[in-house]
Amino acid sequence: MIVTTTPSIEGKRISRYCGVVAGEAILGANLFKDLFAGIRDIVGGRSATYERELQRARDIAMQELQQRAQDLGANAVVGIDLDYEVLGQGNGMLMVSASGTAVVVE
Repeated sequence: MIVTTTPSIEGKRISRYCGVVAGEAILGANLFKDLFAGIRDIVGGRSATYERELQRARDIAMQELQQRAQDLGANAVVGIDLDYEVLGQGNGMLMVSASGTAVVVE
């Protein structure tokens, strides 16, 4: 499956539009991750824990998007947009959503 943020794929012709597809992932951050990230924020530097969680959420959302496109008979998704939100009480949840247009390319 070809996935891209661009509206077309160089060297490929879109022969059919299958529809808009989306994938979402909502992950909670536990107390220990929050504690260590807070320490990292105080002393400076990057929070590897949160970066890993972000990557994991993004991977889940993209896998769901591709599965939904495949279910529609598509072999590519174009125009992908990734959005990030914090949710829940105390912003304890991270949501990543990916959306795009499922297409058949030749």
